[in-house]
Amino acid sequence: MTEDDEQQARAALVAILGNGAAPVPLTRLGGLTNRVFQAGEMVLRLPGAGTEAYIDRAAEAVAARAAAAAGVAPEMLAHDAATGVMVTRFIAGATTMSPQGFRTRPGAVARAGRALARLHRSGAQFAARFELFAMIDSYLGLLDGKDIALPPGYHAVLAEAGAVRVALAAHPAALAPCHCDPLCENFLDTGSAMWMVDWEYSGMNDPLWDLGDLSVEGGFDADQDAALLTAWFGGPPPPDASARMVIYKAMCDLLWTLWGLVQLSAGNPADDFRAYADTRFARCRTLMADPAFARHLATIAGG
Repeated sequence: MTEDDEQQARAALVAILGNGAAPVPLTRLGGLTNRVFQAGEMVLRLPGAGTEAYIDRAAEAVAARAAAAAGVAPEMLAHDAATGVMVTRFIAGATTMSPQGFRTRPGAVARAGRALARLHRSGAQFAARFELFAMIDSYLGLLDGKDIALPPGYHAVLAEAGAVRVALAAHPAALAPCHCDPLCENFLDTGSAMWMVDWEYSGMNDPLWDLGDLSVEGGFDADQDAALLTAWFGGPPPPDASARMVIYKAMCDLLWTLWGLVQLSAGNPADDFRAYADTRFARCRTLMADPAFARHLATIAGG
């Protein structure tokens, strides 16, 4: 943590908690776009530069509070909708998850599935609606005029995804409060419970999006996918659940490819976002070219 990081974090704590904010020890945590710090028994989130162009901070706060009320997110202690600064309760004894963690921590995949099910069935009403193709259009708009090349073939694959758009529109799922950006690192595991953080992209959505996206982020194999679905359904999943999950695996890569390019255009130094975008698009293209993808799409289109 740099001296500048510490100064900005302490100033933000005083600004949002008041002059009585205790001078607690600070530890820099992870984050691809934001800066996150443990501050004693609290967690401070400072939003990344430029995120105001595509993040609705007021809607994020609604989701974070509702998820905490559902028992799947840490309590939100303070939030400034104007700046995006947020303070939440620190979850003691929790491990930040990773693909490796989901492979090696016994029961972690099932705990994540149950936590997602608790969120999705909470009855909460998030302020935003997660609209896949509207977000793709928005990100393309943000990239318009920037000297950032799309991966070769992106528009052709997007055109192919038109069939997905038609099938999902013809047979929409019941909307539920969803995380919508279930990176492994957005899960905190105590060994008995799984918590979720980072509600920037949350909204009302098809719950199977969260399962498909988590599977992609974690590099889940068939056994992990089965464990996730079984935990979410509380038993064997219906046949169309796997189809939606696979379709969303491809669609989340199609979307987050553009997100990576938006980070690249903003000069975000947290990762090699050119490689990030190209890798995600290649994975999307491979999955959509698999004959099984067409069968899954036909399952959805058939209702």
